[in-house]
Amino acid sequence: MAYSALTPHDKEEMLQTIGVASVDDLFSDIPTHLRDKATPGIGAPLSEMAVLQKMSRLAGRNTSAEQMPSFLGAGIYDHYIPAVVPAMTSRGEFATAYTPYQAEVSQGTLQVIYEFQTLLCQLTAMEMANASLYDGATALAEALIMAMAVTKRKRFLLPRSLSPFYRRVAQTYLQGLPIVLDEVPFNGGVTDSEKLQEMLDSDVAAVVVQQPNFFGCLEDVKAIGEAAHARGALLVSVFNPASLGLLPPPGDYDADIAVGEGQPLGIGLPCGGRGGGLFCCRKSYARFAPGRLVGQTTDEQGRSGFTLTLQTREQHIRREKATSNICTNQALCALAASVYLAAMGPHGLKTIAAQCHHKARYAAERLSAVAGCELAFAAPFFHEFALRVPAPPQEINARVCAKPASSAATIWEATILNCKTPCSSAAPKTRARRN
Repeated sequence: MAYSALTPHDKEEMLQTIGVASVDDLFSDIPTHLRDKATPGIGAPLSEMAVLQKMSRLAGRNTSAEQMPSFLGAGIYDHYIPAVVPAMTSRGEFATAYTPYQAEVSQGTLQVIYEFQTLLCQLTAMEMANASLYDGATALAEALIMAMAVTKRKRFLLPRSLSPFYRRVAQTYLQGLPIVLDEVPFNGGVTDSEKLQEMLDSDVAAVVVQQPNFFGCLEDVKAIGEAAHARGALLVSVFNPASLGLLPPPGDYDADIAVGEGQPLGIGLPCGGRGGGLFCCRKSYARFAPGRLVGQTTDEQGRSGFTLTLQTREQHIRREKATSNICTNQALCALAASVYLAAMGPHGLKTIAAQCHHKARYAAERLSAVAGCELAFAAPFFHEFALRVPAPPQEINARVCAKPASSAATIWEATILNCKTPCSSAAPKTRARRN
């Protein structure tokens, strides 16, 4: 039978100790009709073998990125992961580690985080990086809080071309704080520079720019940064780490804070992905940064070692001095990213970025050649693009999924020609990516 942590005797003894006759009595305050609705119909207990067979059947109903190409993108990507990455991250010394509360004892974990910070600084050309956050969206929210602390201002400009997931997380994360989030419209798939200039004034703490943006288009990050700095605002860059093999890093266009999603760096796609937040900034902002900062030092005997130089959450220091309540360092994801970056090296990252770009260009040319399809924007892109199609994207996606594997353009052409739903006056858009 399935494993149970309690024997009947243990259960009876616990009930007597707390003074109730049965487990049901523990929930007596909840009305009976509500308890009945909450009872899941999971059936009788199963043996371990039966549970494994049932779970395998359920898992078989999913379609993985290994079985067919994925064009979802939008921040989570299906990159090849070298075998050395899972080989290292599955080692017991790392896989079972959580937050090292006695950090200096965990020298291996601290060294990994230190190497992770170093690699991020090399990748982004920024002065410092912390020990990672939950994901890219929460890293952006933390960046806005940090910008408010640095500038003593409370208004932020977020472009509509920024990922809607990031915008929503920022709105949720910052609710209750005296912060104003204003959205800058886009024009031609990129931030509207004229509207940005109109909205920029002396009370703006930071301007956010995503490079590449949610539509896949490349922003004029240099001009946006210069406009922000001219008004005393910070530039917060949301970057895709995989793009930095080709595109200038945030440090090159004078970003003050750079955040991103670490999933493309050797982290897989389980159920949409787990991620790791990337957070870099100027060295002068170190004491405003969230999370942790691992440093290298020497002990009393002169031996090299690693230590948590800064711990800025309220569990470690006085609450009024805390910059964040981030409660983890995502050490396993940071390890995966570190192994991935070290294995790929500068040449490998350039090769990956070039392949992503060239394959996206090829897909864009083939798909835009299909009757009724066209690129939504003329702006250059990295490895994602928006496509206008003559039918609802849901209908096209359903028909594409129903067809056997073939060339993308052939499937799309046959699908669009067979779609019966007429095109509306505002042509729908869909996203496409290939890498």
